[in-house]
Amino acid sequence: MLRRLYHEQPASFAFTPANLEWAQGQITKYPEGRQASAVIPLLWRAQEQEGWLTKPAIEYIASMLGMANIRVLEVATFYFMFQLQPVGSIANIQICGTTSCMICGAEELIAICKELIAPTPHTVSADGKFSWEEVECLGACANAPMAQIGKDYYEDLTPEVLRGLITRFREGEVPRPGSQNGRYSSEPVTGLTSLADHKGKGAGHNGSVQRALDIGETVKRIDGTEVALNLSWIRNHEGGAALAEKPAAKTAKPTAEKTAAEKSVAEKPAAKMVEATPVPLAALPVGEGKKPESLRGPRDGEADNLKEIEGIGPVLERLCHELGFYHFDQIAKWSDEEVAWVDQNLKGFKGRVSRDKWVAQAKLIVAEGLDAFRIRAKTNDY
Repeated sequence: MLRRLYHEQPASFAFTPANLEWAQGQITKYPEGRQASAVIPLLWRAQEQEGWLTKPAIEYIASMLGMANIRVLEVATFYFMFQLQPVGSIANIQICGTTSCMICGAEELIAICKELIAPTPHTVSADGKFSWEEVECLGACANAPMAQIGKDYYEDLTPEVLRGLITRFREGEVPRPGSQNGRYSSEPVTGLTSLADHKGKGAGHNGSVQRALDIGETVKRIDGTEVALNLSWIRNHEGGAALAEKPAAKTAKPTAEKTAAEKSVAEKPAAKMVEATPVPLAALPVGEGKKPESLRGPRDGEADNLKEIEGIGPVLERLCHELGFYHFDQIAKWSDEEVAWVDQNLKGFKGRVSRDKWVAQAKLIVAEGLDAFRIRAKTNDY
């Protein structure tokens, strides 16, 4: 099938700040010289942001990854998951038209789409809210016929049910995804003959449907806010708030010896915490090379935005903070031996300092300022 870019294009494209931060984090997953491997996730995020994939978005991502425009265009036109024309502001309804669904009534669902949305696929409805298309097997054959609306599956559809779903979406509702005829998942339509208690006590939905309801983003376009949500989840599961919510552990009745020791400690004057004091090197992890000087906290209580350095995303910035690195001038001073140490101690991100030239970037920021650095960074001139 010949796939071309839409004849009307917007003047420009740019990721939102949150999506840009996410995209830069994706690029750091790949080794030096292999940034082009991030092309599919970045194209997908651009489509999530705008609803469809525009020519300016393709060129923007090509620039980010140092690729020729034609190479990114080849990817965008090859994969049918990329929409090369505008879609409805609420949803693009994808009707499965493969064997099981076709036998079970997919053609009647397509007729509803033609009636309520547009006579032809890939055409936005008059009110701008919907578009539709027929797609190949979506893998929910036991619950045919079905459609994907937004990010979730709507199964066991009839023309009347689909008509109702479109009406509810148009009115601002987000109907519950999953089976629409009362099935828990994909058990026989005639009823269970075994595992009758599969739902468990009080379970109203299967895991997939419940997760969709919990997230609440069936037709919501990704805007990057999930970056902050994910980081919050990480923090909560590494201690912090999650630990604070746990009930206090029961402690054994203190012995006289313990009481005396605690009393001795309590009588000592509290040590004064001084921000930006070098951390004793022995307290830091062990690795190859020489351990750089670290800080207990950012100077004046405010850290530099280390994410300005290409290759540092939210997770790597957090790891830098854990190791006591908060400022560009700290990184700019690292020697080769110190770079080797940090490379070895970035949990899950070994080698990123050398690969992404953190020190060279930090030196440029310190010497010329962020505005000059941002201009130079566009051409990797550092």
